Amino acid sequence: MQLFIDYLPILFFFGAYFYEDIYFATAVLMVIMPIIMVVQWLITRKLNRIYAASTVLVLVLGSATLFLRNPSFLYWKPTVLNWAIAVAFLGSQFIGAKPFVQRMMESAAELGADQWRRLNTIWVIFFCVVGGINLYVAYNFSEPTWVKFKLFGMLGLTLLFVVVQTIWLTLTINKNEAPDTNTES
Repeated sequence: MQLFIDYLPILFFFGAYFYEDIYFATAVLMVIMPIIMVVQWLITRKLNRIYAASTVLVLVLGSATLFLRNPSFLYWKPTVLNWAIAVAFLGSQFIGAKPFVQRMMESAAELGADQWRRLNTIWVIFFCVVGGINLYVAYNFSEPTWVKFKLFGMLGLTLLFVVVQTIWLTLTINKNEAPDTNTES
């Protein structure tokens, strides 16, 4: 459900872009994201920090895009957000008792401390790569291609990451549960 909520503003942006242009789509995004954040808070009484950070970035970079009539500011939003998340995940390996990925997923999987750090590092790499790919697409392809990538490409990369992570988790958990053949019964 959270993935749908995260991608709902992108759907509005996508529709608004193809209805009018990047500036109209930016304005729509700047209106819809705070509304979704407030509705989500009213329903759950929880504030999703990543969504809130994304909303702040949209408001700041969207304002610059509209005021200066330069979409480059908006192009940077996914990269800034992804790289900030990567830094936070990386920092969690050194600050606090557990890396972020362990805090998020430990109820679903039993891994050793080293395996949690490895998975956390994989997340860091994912966020860095997605941020870099976003800039590559933004500055090497047309604006309509970037808009389509923002919806379909980033969603596809995220789904691919989830599949690869699930395979890695399954293999790792099975390996952890396998009886040690070197010990005597």
